[in-house]
Amino acid sequence: MICALTADEHATLRTGLNELAETMPPRDVWYRIRRQAEAEGLLTQRAARRQNKWYLGVGLVAAAALVAVMLPRVQESVDPASVVPQGSLSNSQDLSGLRALMVQSRQIESDLRALPAEPRVARAGTIATISDIEDRIAAIDYQLNDAEIPMTSDDREIFWRERVRLMKLLLQLRYAQAQRAAF
Repeated sequence: MICALTADEHATLRTGLNELAETMPPRDVWYRIRRQAEAEGLLTQRAARRQNKWYLGVGLVAAAALVAVMLPRVQESVDPASVVPQGSLSNSQDLSGLRALMVQSRQIESDLRALPAEPRVARAGTIATISDIEDRIAAIDYQLNDAEIPMTSDDREIFWRERVRLMKLLLQLRYAQAQRAAF
């Protein structure tokens, strides 16, 4: 059976279809279409599962490589002389340690500003890691600057130590990113 529309019938049909409201079909419809496509062999779930396993493997290898590269640097940055038990310092020594952390933080910020601008093209994982570190630094800054949060001098020092640690990590990532962009 051959079905053909005249030009007027075609225009009428098109106008009628354009006047229909745009609505999404119920979720069950999409499930039925998917099941039918899978039954006919148009979609396969095995390919999607293989891809997921591949991504998992690459992610594990990347995480292991990151730990292998960063662990020696982190161990070098921890000075055993700087680890002092709580309560063994007087208030003046606490303040000088806090000031030293603040100065160190300012110096790292200055070093970050001296780096070239972030490259236009970058890896998504690197951008996500940098963004996460920046968010954590912002959260620490918020807690340090909020007058309504009661903090002891030991708490302040812990927050400043964490801020300096995160700033060092951010500097290392940005430096590595700048070196990759130079090549």
